[in-house]
Amino acid sequence: MEDQLEDLVPPEEYVVLWSFPGRCSEEQLSISKGDRLIVHGKITSEWWWAELRGVFGYVPASYLRQGTTEEEEEEDAWQDDEYYFTYGALNLHLEMLSDKSRTETYRRVIVNNSTSLHRKVVMDLGCGTGIMSLFCAQLAQPAVVYAVEASSMVEHTKKLVKQNECEEVITVLQGRAEEIQLPEQVDVLVSEWMGNCLVFEFMVESVLLARDRWLREGGTMWPSSAALTLVPCQAHRYYAEKMAFWEKPYGLDFTPLQPLALQEFFSKPKFSHLMEPGDRLASPADVICLDMHTLQVADLEVMQGEFQFQVEKSGVFHGFTAWFSVYFKSLEEGGATVELNTGPDSEPTHWKQTLFMLDEPITVHAASRISGTITLRRNPVWRRHLTVTLHWDISCLAQEAATCQAGTKSFPMWR
Repeated sequence: MEDQLEDLVPPEEYVVLWSFPGRCSEEQLSISKGDRLIVHGKITSEWWWAELRGVFGYVPASYLRQGTTEEEEEEDAWQDDEYYFTYGALNLHLEMLSDKSRTETYRRVIVNNSTSLHRKVVMDLGCGTGIMSLFCAQLAQPAVVYAVEASSMVEHTKKLVKQNECEEVITVLQGRAEEIQLPEQVDVLVSEWMGNCLVFEFMVESVLLARDRWLREGGTMWPSSAALTLVPCQAHRYYAEKMAFWEKPYGLDFTPLQPLALQEFFSKPKFSHLMEPGDRLASPADVICLDMHTLQVADLEVMQGEFQFQVEKSGVFHGFTAWFSVYFKSLEEGGATVELNTGPDSEPTHWKQTLFMLDEPITVHAASRISGTITLRRNPVWRRHLTVTLHWDISCLAQEAATCQAGTKSFPMWR
């Protein structure tokens, strides 16, 4: 505590939004949802020094908030101003449009189903620049495409529709899925709603609400289904860069900084990770599967999957890598389903993969088993955020004696 005096702030009371089991070191504080604690030091942007019932320790800053009025909480819970502002700028759209794997997959789906889409009614939810709508209008000639966008990009979308001479087919509407009004039910609802770990930012809720309001009985969702995939992995390069670096930089012992490095770099997931070909320790497995025609909004609160991996080669178990795939059911009789896979064996996408690092690397041997569960729990207040909790057991049969290691770690995913 004495080392942190320069970071102290006047004591402030905060409310705990989400339970956090103290781990990594004795200096982390275990907190429960609803606790009221006192923050004494904002040490980093991620970790604060706090007091709960006379006990001091580090707590994740993103798990706390100061008291707000009900009106402020309701307004902020979805963080719509920030969320839609980012989609009103061109930077994100450039990233998405430059993702050829993503964009060409949607175009291929439309081309493959062009005959069945002819004279159909289509909704493109979260249309952005309108590229999916333009693909539909030019390649399939539907009766109408309702291009729905909540951000300020919608004004540019209207210009692009006119520039590409598609005004007779595409109707651009501004608003959220919960608020828009259409003159009719739609035959196909297409959307690119996926985020890191498949559901991050929870645009999927808007898609489900639009489905329930506007998709006719027997209509089609694109994507039609989705799966979250997980694999235990090595991450030597990332571990060396963030943790091993402090062992002897420039011939000096910086190891006292390793606990801080652990908290700063490994307490949250690493987005935009590219898993190297040799880092996979086992065959990947789908752990959570979604049927977009039957999935309910209530199902998004807690999603859990189980896994059991058999280690295929001896190595160092640094953590888990996750990615997702989505599938587009064909409208054509006997037509093939189209897949968009964001994994390391497919063409890279702008999502890449997500890496979850353990607190300590574990040596594993071929034929060992890594089993456990993954839980995606939606934040009860900040509704675009979630926490991913991984529980694992490692068992190995050696000389007829079973040995086992187990662990649990939670990772907050915040914008």
